[in-house]
Amino acid sequence: MKVEKMLQDTRNYLDITYEDNDTDVKLLGIIRRGADYLDRVAGTPQDYDTDSAAKSLLLDYCRYARNNALELFEQNFRAELIMLRIGVQTGEYAERQE
Repeated sequence: MKVEKMLQDTRNYLDITYEDNDTDVKLLGIIRRGADYLDRVAGTPQDYDTDSAAKSLLLDYCRYARNNALELFEQNFRAELIMLRIGVQTGEYAERQE
């Protein structure tokens, strides 16, 4: 993951227009924890550099974490998390069949 690009995308998504080093440090931690969480849910490292379902989920994870509502993320995005995992499993199955 291109961390600096992901930080800028996250700042844009969260409408953070001011420059603040402490905010950036906090966001970087949230981004890393979110990517780790989504990679574990998916069962494999995801691509967060392109516009994808994984990147969209990571941005929403960051939104929930920044607003101290992370306990609601899994509940509100359960279907998307399941689809992320199914997509990985489907791809793995297709590779084994080739």
